[in-house]
Amino acid sequence: MTATPRCPKCQSENAYFDGNLWVCPECFHEWSGDAAADSAPAEENAGVRDSNGTALADGDSVTVIKELKVKGASGAIKVGTKVKNIRLIPDATDGHNIACKIDGIGALNLKSEFVRKA
Repeated sequence: MTATPRCPKCQSENAYFDGNLWVCPECFHEWSGDAAADSAPAEENAGVRDSNGTALADGDSVTVIKELKVKGASGAIKVGTKVKNIRLIPDATDGHNIACKIDGIGALNLKSEFVRKA
């Protein structure tokens, strides 16, 4: 008989097989049990992605998709504003993972969920 695998996320022994996936009832993590298949989505999700899921890189140009208020500034960043030459901050803890300069406002950080690749 095959031994029940431990949950790769929380190491729980209470995992069970449901259809074609293993499920952990403690942390609700699901996995296929195949080590190669489990590592592929992690690599796929690595890096900074825009609102459409497109991978971003340093030096890319992006377009703002939502009007963004800026603290300390008199105006806001309008929808459709093009931001050139971005720098990525992949390990940002506050979610602001794009560093850029915008004309009329200056240097600031943006969240990637409010931009799309131009």
